[in-house]
Amino acid sequence: MRVMARSAKDSIEIPRSRGARTRSDPTRLLHVTTTDISLELLLGPQLRAFRDAGYEVHTASAPGPFAAALAADGIPHHPLDHATRAFALGRDAAAAAELHRLFRRLRPHIVHTHNPKPGVYGRIAARAARVPLVVNTQHGLYAQPTDRLPRRLSVYALERLAAACSDVELVQNPEDLETLARLGVPSTKLRLLGNGIDLERFCTPLPGLRDAVRAELGIKDGQVVVGAVGRLVWEKGYAEFFTAVRRLLARRAELAVVVVGAFDGDKGDPLTPADVAAAEAVGVQFLGHRDDPERLYAAFDIYVLASHREGFPRSAMEAAACGLPIVATDIRGCREVVEHDRTGLLVPARDPLALETAIDHLVGDTAARLRLAEAATAKACQEFDHHRVIARTLDAYAELGRDESADEGSRR
Repeated sequence: MRVMARSAKDSIEIPRSRGARTRSDPTRLLHVTTTDISLELLLGPQLRAFRDAGYEVHTASAPGPFAAALAADGIPHHPLDHATRAFALGRDAAAAAELHRLFRRLRPHIVHTHNPKPGVYGRIAARAARVPLVVNTQHGLYAQPTDRLPRRLSVYALERLAAACSDVELVQNPEDLETLARLGVPSTKLRLLGNGIDLERFCTPLPGLRDAVRAELGIKDGQVVVGAVGRLVWEKGYAEFFTAVRRLLARRAELAVVVVGAFDGDKGDPLTPADVAAAEAVGVQFLGHRDDPERLYAAFDIYVLASHREGFPRSAMEAAACGLPIVATDIRGCREVVEHDRTGLLVPARDPLALETAIDHLVGDTAARLRLAEAATAKACQEFDHHRVIARTLDAYAELGRDESADEGSRR
């Protein structure tokens, strides 16, 4: 029997743009990210919901192929030629200057920044350009309490500086909310946003889909499939994952391992084709970038996320909603998705033996997989609906609009 992940769509009111102008003079909203893939794959449903709520939505990021889908839906894209995910201070400064010019030309009423780098220079540039309202979504502080002191000091100092330029900080993770409060970000700016996914798209698969996808992938009857979905960067824990599954594949004939994700040369820690070839040599199957992860989850039996750093991992939420038990590292973000021994198993980061042991346990225990999967789906239905995130963001916009109107009235 198919279990549809229950969407909270019908029980969550999506506010209209109460803080916006009339439809003849709508509030102009500009979302800024590093890359266009973030705009479409991570923010696409939100941006379309903001448009439907009456906002004039624009986007800005490095140029790329993913912005076309948004543009086709009436959401213009403004390319930032110098935006990059790589460590490049010169290009970051040039991107900030590009943004400042864009803000002065487009004159948005609200600028909403995302990702670590545009989240910093975008907030500063927006304030310098006198954008009326500046919002930032904190998808995950780029430092954790376990990081070395120099990294924490530099990241926290930049975030504190940038937060001084915003009106609202929408924070996905409660652990980051506590950190920002300790750094002195005013509580009046901080809002817990959470994170969500499309529960109509990601849900327990229809009968027959599992067998069809497994046949496409060449999975044999009776094999237990361990899957991972994520960019091919070492920060995602692939070193520990490959070590763990190499040892498991050597002794468990029933095991199959599938990795979904694209190379990411802009990051400082990318896997190379030689790294992928070495993993393929021991039996790991790589599928590259895919636009149909919901189909691929149907073929999996266990989902693994061995990351060293996460904000609030979308792929783990998707896997949970699709009815998979999860093995994840015990870090910020993963702890929000996985409840140990209830919806999955948490293991220490950078510990291949602990990861191997947890995967091995679930490969050999069908009953445990089913128990964890059922609870994971229930948690996803209750907590991970993206309509809740959309409603909270629109509420923040509306509140800012009312406050701006009140300030203008008091100055008259």
